Amino acid sequence: MILTDGEILKAIDKGDIVITPFRRSALGSNSYDVHLSKVLAVYENHVLDAKKHNRVRYLEIPEEGFVLEPSTFYLGVTEEYTETWGYVPFLEGKSSVGRLGIDIHATAGKGDIGFCNYWTLEISVKQPVRVYAGMPIGQLIYFKTEGVLLTGYHEKPSAKYREKSPLPKESMMFKNFMENHGSS
Repeated sequence: MILTDGEILKAIDKGDIVITPFRRSALGSNSYDVHLSKVLAVYENHVLDAKKHNRVRYLEIPEEGFVLEPSTFYLGVTEEYTETWGYVPFLEGKSSVGRLGIDIHATAGKGDIGFCNYWTLEISVKQPVRVYAGMPIGQLIYFKTEGVLLTGYHEKPSAKYREKSPLPKESMMFKNFMENHGSS
């Protein structure tokens, strides 16, 4: 079951959902709009290696905007810091963003109960498009859960994205190899 605007507000009042900064104007009928931060990241190497830590360099979106190119994969991040307790958050694109040919996530649209962080965006574009810091970039949808939660994301030793940061986070896939197969 998806939360309505009224249920999202109730959950915020109870502390089950935290959104900072919260803008009442960003609350939709059954979602909350998140905004693009001024920081983007691109990988330093052209060839990425799943077993290694692939480093990124950060770019700041100037006031006049920044043109995203189809030949480059970008990591972005939301302006909003969120916490979710008792609900499963899903990050989806906005139709107006999709109609510009912007994809905001390749695979990672679902959050976890206990996720407390900014949302890293996996941005690719179909054609060159100028984006601006602070523009609406996606929407969070909250689903009710059923059953007893045994371990929240914030408690999992294997959770790779617990370090709170307003910067886009690069892939930590290499940690899976370290945990499961020994150091590489």
